[in-house]
Parts: sequence; structure tokens; C-alpha cells
Amino acid sequence: MTDEATAAQRFSRPPRSFTDGRDRAIEIGVADDADSEAVVEMYAAYTDADRAQGIPPRERRDVAEWVDTMLDDGINLVAWHGEDAVGHAALFPYDETAELVIFVHPDYHYAGIGSRLIRALLGAGQRAGLDHVWLSVQRDNHVAMNLYRSVGFETTRRERNEHEMELDL
Repeated sequence: MTDEATAAQRFSRPPRSFTDGRDRAIEIGVADDADSEAVVEMYAAYTDADRAQGIPPRERRDVAEWVDTMLDDGINLVAWHGEDAVGHAALFPYDETAELVIFVHPDYHYAGIGSRLIRALLGAGQRAGLDHVWLSVQRDNHVAMNLYRSVGFETTRRERNEHEMELDL
């Protein structure tokens, strides 16, 4: 089996429907500008304790601007529970690599949504021709680091407060 075949089996392509660990119907799809308000609403639910590395921003106006920039500049997926955005992930291409960000609504943590969302996003990245992905994560965010490792990310740099991780697609 080739590496390409292995990677193709590892990462799904959106859209994707599944039942999460709490028996909720979740749909993952490609995000566009029409999804902006729902994604802003999701981020509005974040408290200071939910924020990592200063994101999402605190003020609603700043959140809306941040979301619009992500939707304009990246490959974006949204996880939906009915009409509510409950997860958002994006890849931002730079030269020969792309930065990954992923967030799941605090009320939907620990239900498998992040695992499905990151796999779908990496599949979308492969489909877009990306070969390499990197991310930055707070070093004490063990849940996120375990998620990233589960899909093949490796730590490439350790700093005082964060780790950088990378994956070849």
C-alpha cells in the first residue's frame, strides 16, 4: 500500500454526517460566507477559560472580523448540530505549508467532534493539494495535543508556553 493510499484512508472528505458520543446528529461541511453569523455565535459562547493563545477574540466585533478573515483566506469546515455551528476548523495556506486551527463549542467537547472535524479538514487539505500542515498549541492543552498526535502530528518545536506540531499529508 502506498503512502498516498494510506493517507487517503486516514482522512475523510467533507461533507460527513455522524452521531457524536452524546447521540447528537452532526454534519460537517465546507463553510462559506453565509455561515459567518453562526460561526460567530459559536465563538461568542467561549469564556476566558475556553480561549487558547488569545483566540477567539473577546469582543463580538473582533470575533466577526476574525471569522470573516478566516472564511476569506482559508479552507474552512463547520460542524453543525441542526442549525447551530458547534465546531470550526480551517487551514491557511502559506507557500508550501498550511497552518491549522480547530475549535469545538465548549458544550460539545469530549464527544468525538474534534476528531471527525480534523480528519475531514485534513482530507479537504489533501484534496486542495496541500502537502504539509503545522499548528501551534498551548503546552498544557493535553487533550488537543493527543488529538493532533492521533492523526499523525509530531512535535517539532517546544517553547515555554506552546508547542509547534507538524504533519506531512
